[in-house]
Amino acid sequence: MNHKKMIIIITSIIAALVIGTILFLHQPSFGRLPQGERLERIKQSPNYRNGEFRNQSPTELMTGKGNRWQTLFGFLLGNKMNIHPDTPVATIKTDLQNLPKDKDLMIWFGHSSYLLQISGKRILVDPVFYAASPVSWLYKPFKGTDIYKPEDMPEIDYLIVSHDHYDHLEYRTIVALKERVGKVICPLGVGEHFECWGYDKKQLVELDWKENVTPSNGFTVHCLPTRHFSGRSLKANQTLWASFLIDTPSLKVYIGGDGGYDRHFKEIGKQYPNIDLAILENGQYNEDWKYIHTMPVQLAQVAKDLKAKNIITVHHSKYALARHRWDEPLQNELTIIQDDRFNLLTPIIGEVTLIKTNK
Repeated sequence: MNHKKMIIIITSIIAALVIGTILFLHQPSFGRLPQGERLERIKQSPNYRNGEFRNQSPTELMTGKGNRWQTLFGFLLGNKMNIHPDTPVATIKTDLQNLPKDKDLMIWFGHSSYLLQISGKRILVDPVFYAASPVSWLYKPFKGTDIYKPEDMPEIDYLIVSHDHYDHLEYRTIVALKERVGKVICPLGVGEHFECWGYDKKQLVELDWKENVTPSNGFTVHCLPTRHFSGRSLKANQTLWASFLIDTPSLKVYIGGDGGYDRHFKEIGKQYPNIDLAILENGQYNEDWKYIHTMPVQLAQVAKDLKAKNIITVHHSKYALARHRWDEPLQNELTIIQDDRFNLLTPIIGEVTLIKTNK
């Protein structure tokens, strides 16, 4: 083969790879980066600097040797023994259409997806009912955990999304829920994905940290900091990540989202005393990600800072997104239970958990 033919072949291969990558990244599941008025609002945020959102404290996303991509590929290619259960995970299939409307309750669907019913309102948080990725074959649910689908959901008053990672915001689920959702409450920029997927702009409430919305009388949702990052493709941190505090006539619920330990937990505990339930991240952690995910040794400190009456941990038992044993987060819970300062609730997937108040 002569030199000219070799150059043509190599050039053709590179062109095919570039075109294939561009087409792949233009799938609807990737969503869309903020633009227009939304982007202009983002640029006015005190949390947006030098072209991206920033955490309150300087935060290295990945602390392993090499750069971010070397660390990521090292994880993907590393040892994954026992990250999936050998048998189906225990679950309960609850009839969500006929829940008692006079009860304050929570139903966990595995990982970070759950339904809250508070003061007569139904709030769906970070729903992901299929794969935690832009493609159906990657990061599939554990056996037995995929018993809930969008069509099982009741009418939803408020859909709350903590950030736009695939294990918290999934295209197939969000599109299937569109006719069941009243309002979407999310951090700045995340509404761009919803508009891209056919949601009406009037449905969307996008909040910066320390902003709030009162969608109904006596029912306020506060958008609060967390220590994490965002992004669905090559460009990270173009949308905000957040935790939320739901303040209602009957109780207060803290939605932790994803994030590493930082001062915001103690600040939230002081600013919003008497939290009835804190829903905290526990799982999918790695020492290389210690600043952007809650590590097991920090979980008790988070609970102590928030001073919540009840605690439920999520971000586990459905997807293997880290190298720890699939049931290690459940063992972490046993450690917390030994501390009589905390009332840790440990529902299985699909179980109805009644939320007690401080009154």
